[in-house]
Amino acid sequence: MDLARGNTPPFDPELSTALAALGDEAREPFTLENLAARQEKDAAARPRPTVAELQADGRFEVEELRVPGESGAPDVTLVSARPAGIAGPLSLLYYMHGGGMIMGNAWSVLPRLLHEWALGLELAVVSVEYRLAPQAQYPGPLEDCYAGFVWAAEHADRLDIDAERIVIGGKSAGGGLAAALALLTRDRGGPVPIGQLLLCPMLDDRNNTYSSHQMAGVDAWDRISNATAWQALLGDRYGAADLPSYAAPARATDLSGLPPAYIDVGSAETFRDEGVAYANSIWQAGGQAELHVWPGAFHGFDTFAPRAALSQDARNARTRWLRRILAQSGGTLRAAVTEDRRSGQRQRR
Repeated sequence: MDLARGNTPPFDPELSTALAALGDEAREPFTLENLAARQEKDAAARPRPTVAELQADGRFEVEELRVPGESGAPDVTLVSARPAGIAGPLSLLYYMHGGGMIMGNAWSVLPRLLHEWALGLELAVVSVEYRLAPQAQYPGPLEDCYAGFVWAAEHADRLDIDAERIVIGGKSAGGGLAAALALLTRDRGGPVPIGQLLLCPMLDDRNNTYSSHQMAGVDAWDRISNATAWQALLGDRYGAADLPSYAAPARATDLSGLPPAYIDVGSAETFRDEGVAYANSIWQAGGQAELHVWPGAFHGFDTFAPRAALSQDARNARTRWLRRILAQSGGTLRAAVTEDRRSGQRQRR
């Protein structure tokens, strides 16, 4: 792909300062050669709050659960949390953490989710601890997410949640897993989520969009790191022409019958074009998607610069979408998604 040097969108000034502050070492690309060392370093440095810390002096009820994995797979750990003292079944955000499929954990994302969404929206959250690559490769991590999702929906009474009001979501790799989970549960006839929250989602293993080339060596997560992560996840299947869409949702040719989606990316990030293309494919399939392209934003910008004006705008937009989805009748919205599923199944036959 022929790109002129310097032909990149400008960074937002506040975000540019934050990106520069990360330093060269933090922005060094992930490679297969340095992957093990980088994973070890990340695991040591990444916060992993305890249950007591997540409870925040009694503001939240938090429980770690071990639930059955798919047949032959190990049990899956779920971290279930909700605002304390709120009676009645709550809507649920079933969340998958980011980290390029090679890093991250279910605990580190919860403080922000609980304080920003669980309190204000009276929302329960379940964060899933899926296995990481390359120790576990596709379909292992996705099957972990599916097993936990099915368990949560089937044990709604145990969790005191409303099984007809579940939103699935995630960021980066977690956003890609959420998109894949929406496809998988549609095709298996599994639980029906009422929405999918896809934040800067990792969707396309082919790594060959214009933005992936345009932002090479510039974005906080560039195409070298991206290729490394996909190779770690897919192993010998990396680059295969017949790779299933559950492994890389951008490969899906049928996006009908999916729950309403919220998709956001930055104009100056590697995943920009695959996120925009995914929203467009949902629209072309007759589905509903809300797309935001944040001007001058790099990958994961709101994590690195949470106080920046653009980060606050992004978080507010996500909250507004969640509030709208949750304000709709769970049964009515779920019935509509179910009917879309049936219609899509008839067309696929």
